[in-house]
Amino acid sequence: MNTLPDNAIEIKNLCKTYKPQGKNEAKRALKNLDLVIPRGSFFALLGPNGAGKSTMINILAGLVVKTSGTAAIWGHDITDDTRAAKRAIGVVPQELNIDPFFTPREMLDVQAGLYGIRKADRRSLEILEAVGLADKADSYARTLSGGMRRRLLVAKALVHSPQVLILDEPTAGVDVDLRRQLWKYVRELNATGVTVLLTTHYLEEAQELCDHIAIINHGRVIACDTTKNLMGKLDSKRVTVSLMEDLDAVPESLSAYDVSLISKRELEFNYKPSQTQASEIISAVQDAGIKFSELATLEPELEDVFLQITSEPDQD
Repeated sequence: MNTLPDNAIEIKNLCKTYKPQGKNEAKRALKNLDLVIPRGSFFALLGPNGAGKSTMINILAGLVVKTSGTAAIWGHDITDDTRAAKRAIGVVPQELNIDPFFTPREMLDVQAGLYGIRKADRRSLEILEAVGLADKADSYARTLSGGMRRRLLVAKALVHSPQVLILDEPTAGVDVDLRRQLWKYVRELNATGVTVLLTTHYLEEAQELCDHIAIINHGRVIACDTTKNLMGKLDSKRVTVSLMEDLDAVPESLSAYDVSLISKRELEFNYKPSQTQASEIISAVQDAGIKFSELATLEPELEDVFLQITSEPDQD
């Protein structure tokens, strides 16, 4: 009986150096990158453009040759056990690389054939139905909308039932309804045990969907933790106080706080939970003789964490 690996992907000291043609200076796209993605997780990989996300994914997919370091998928080293490593992942690329003269059914059948799946074992129509394209199974791919083509790429990545699904900006250019349908299906896949690695510029998606998040910048992983812990690292909160009477200026007794008068009936406090409690702010407002009708606390968002971490300069 084969035991399942603890981690779906393990990367250690991964480096990739490019030497642009006609230039003497080499470009280091990845710099001793370390990353562990637990089996069964819904994992987000975030970073600004040019941070190294696509280079890392292309190395895992076998499209780019690493300069040094190691990477393993489902326990299979991508260099020593290339065939098994490739069979363990399905990749949904950013680019819509679809042959316009094939139908979705034909495209999935060809893809299955490339993985050596016998005709009797192919699930082309079942997969197309799962991604909402069963009614387009025999239409030419060139007639599909952008959102449909994006879902077709997901279907292509699933023909060989991979243990790891990599989604590289899968909802770029996809409308809200199609995005919702796509995430519903991917969540169902994840619930069955498929490990999902997602790169996205929609930070709210990562915050809502993913249980782990890594942030990459300048070719290195600069933060990696559970979503909950990562959000907790941002020591900043905001409290908005809705007033019952007009206020012309912030009372002197509240000057010890970072507070501003947003309107005549709204005060906004910015504070660090590690230093100040919300109850202390409420007491200070009451002691100042201010009557209020409502309090609203704004929690930090992933975008705040992302901007704070990626704003730090490269140490190289």
